[in-house]
Formats: sequence, C-alpha cells, structure tokens
Amino acid sequence: MKNQLRQVFRSGKFLTGFILFMAVLLLITIYPIFNPGDPLRMIGLDSFQKPGTYVSLYDSLNVNKTYTFKLPEAAEKRIGNKLSAEDRQNILTYLTRLEIIEEGEVDIDDTHALLELWWEHYDPESRVGTIADRRYYQRLDSRIDNIFVSEDLQVVEYDGEIDEFIHRATVSGDTYVHTDDVANVIYLPLGTDNFGRDMLKLLVSAIGTSLLIGLVAGTIATVIGLTLGLLAGYAGGIIDDIIMFFVNLLTVIPGFVILILISYSIDQAARGPTTVAIVIGLTSWVWTTRSVRSQVMSLRGRDHVNLSKLSGHSLPRIILSDILPYIASYVVMAFILQVSSGILAEAGLSVLGLGPRTSETFTLGLMMSWAMQYTAHLQGAWWAYYPVVLVIAVISFSLNLMNTGLDQVFNPQLRES
Repeated sequence: MKNQLRQVFRSGKFLTGFILFMAVLLLITIYPIFNPGDPLRMIGLDSFQKPGTYVSLYDSLNVNKTYTFKLPEAAEKRIGNKLSAEDRQNILTYLTRLEIIEEGEVDIDDTHALLELWWEHYDPESRVGTIADRRYYQRLDSRIDNIFVSEDLQVVEYDGEIDEFIHRATVSGDTYVHTDDVANVIYLPLGTDNFGRDMLKLLVSAIGTSLLIGLVAGTIATVIGLTLGLLAGYAGGIIDDIIMFFVNLLTVIPGFVILILISYSIDQAARGPTTVAIVIGLTSWVWTTRSVRSQVMSLRGRDHVNLSKLSGHSLPRIILSDILPYIASYVVMAFILQVSSGILAEAGLSVLGLGPRTSETFTLGLMMSWAMQYTAHLQGAWWAYYPVVLVIAVISFSLNLMNTGLDQVFNPQLRES
C-alpha cells in the first residue's frame, strides 16, 4: 500500500492535478475566514460594477489629513478620463465624415492624437451630418474646452439653522487622501454581478456547493455502478442478462436527455442541491456498471477466486475479499470521473434553467446562467462569466489529470518508461 501511494505521488500528472484541486479546496476554506458574510447580500445598487477598489466619496471629503503629490502624467490621465468612449467615437466619426482619416487609422484610446486632430480640423461652420449632428459637435467642442479648466473645487455644506452654505474645504488637483484614512473602502477583485453582489465571495461559495453536488452525485453513481457491475460480472446468467438489459437500454438513450426530463418533472421549489445531486447520480451510473462488469469477468476465473469457491466461502465474501481489492484502484478512478461529470452536469442543467432553486443557494452553473440571462457578454462584464468558466475548467482538468496519473500507475500498459 505504501509503495503504491509512493508511486501515485511520483506521477507528474497526478501530482499536478492534486495540487490544482487542493488549491481550489484551500481557497474555499480560507477565503471565507478573511471575507465573512452572506454571499447573496447585495452591496451594489448597479449591475456589473467592474473590479477594483471603491472609496466612499462622502467619507473621503471628511478626511482630516490630506497629501499633496505632483505626479508627472496626472493632468493627461485626468483629461483622458474625462473624455468618454462615446465622445471619442463621435470625434472619430466626425473626422471620418470629413475624409481626414479612414476608419481604424487612429487609435481612439490615444487621447493626445485624437484631440490634436479635432482642434486642427473642427469647424463650427462646417455642414457635416444633420442639424442635430452639428449641434452635438458644437456641444462636444465646448465640453472638450471645459476639460482643460483646472480650477480648484470648493466643498460647501448647508447649515439649516442659519439657512446658509458653509465653506468646508478646497480640493485641488494635487490633493490626495490615503485609503486607510477613509472610513468606507471596499475592494472587489472580481467586481459585482447583475444583482450587485461580490463576485469573488459568490464564486468561492458556489465552488463549495458545486463540489458538494459532484461528490454526492459521484458517490451515488459509483456505488450503484459498482454494485451492479460486481453482481453482473460475477454472478452471470439471468442476473447479468437483466442488469445488462437496463444498461443497454439506458446506453441507447443519452443520459443527459434523461437527466433533463427528470429535472423538468421536479418542481423548482423542490430542486435543492441535494436533490439535483441525487438525480445526477441516479442517471450516470451506466458506464461505471459496464466497466466494472468487464473487470470482474476477467477476475472471476482466476485461481484465488476458484480457491475461495472450493473453500465454501459465501458470495459476498468472495466479492469483497477476492475481487473488490483488485479493482479498488479502478473504482477510485471511476469515482473521480463521476465527480467531474457531476459538476459539469449540474452546470449544464443550470444553464438550461433546471438547476437548483435560486432563492437559497447558488452554484457555478447558476452563476453562468445569471451572466447569460442578464447579457453580461454584451455589456463587456467579463468578470461575470470568465472566472466561472475558468474555475469549472480548472476543477475538471485537475480531476481528469489525477485520473490519468492513477491510470498510468495502476495500468502497466500505460506506465511511462
């Protein structure tokens, strides 16, 4: 046993998959300690707020200590930030209509080059576009001029007792505050989803739920497949014919279709993670049964099995003592694949709207479904779906890599030389 474990952990593929999987488990174990709270709590009032650090503007104005910095490109960055993407595109459209440049010839992210072309070629008297277009370009030109007005901002506060505005502070472009001095600062590494919830906190919790579904589904499928495979492979005869009749019947019908039909017949209110996991497990045992049966059929004629028969040992003892230990490694590999398949099956069901109920729990599949329903891909909210896809891929890849490593260790024909 120790020698086998030593060989397993010497396998590069198994070790890589094991490290990736343990990293995922470490994440879902440690992160909630540093960021506790309900993952479903809506902290943002807007949809798909981008990743980054958010500072309360109200609290930053009440900071007593401020700092002065002269950053070399502060003015350029401030100007570039004030010029919206829509304004940049409209400047490019104007220049294209004048046939000054062609579409794609100038990078609209290059603020300096874009403004230079605008100042050089914009004419308020030109008759480019409709009357509404010309008025818009006039307003745009005025807004561009105002960008370069760098007057200090005056902060005032209304005092209801004296019915007057009281001067509070003067804010210049060189004034900065430290985030530690601001009362309310929030860091969102993955932004928020369509409901304004912390995506990273939601993702970590969803990983745990999806892994639980995969483990429950994998356990059920492996136990059923192992039991039926052992009976069919060893007993043979009518028992084998009956079991293989159902196996062949379910093999012809795609398992995912059966899974969809069963999930659809269950009311959404009753579709919790456990229910979904049980349904997945009850519909994914077929290939495990077939594989275990073929392994047992190759073992039941061996000498040690025949010796147990002649010794008068019972059927359960022969199966558990003389056959099961020889296919234990194969059972472990089948279980790993079943867990991976269970996670992917739940994701597929949730994308189709047949996953667990959304009011109390959430999974990786449900996060993908929310991103699709609320058109995150059309709004450029990549953080709402790319991390979910990446996590599903990493979990599936790590489990399959572990399975491949085990197969190379326990299957002599596949061992690396």
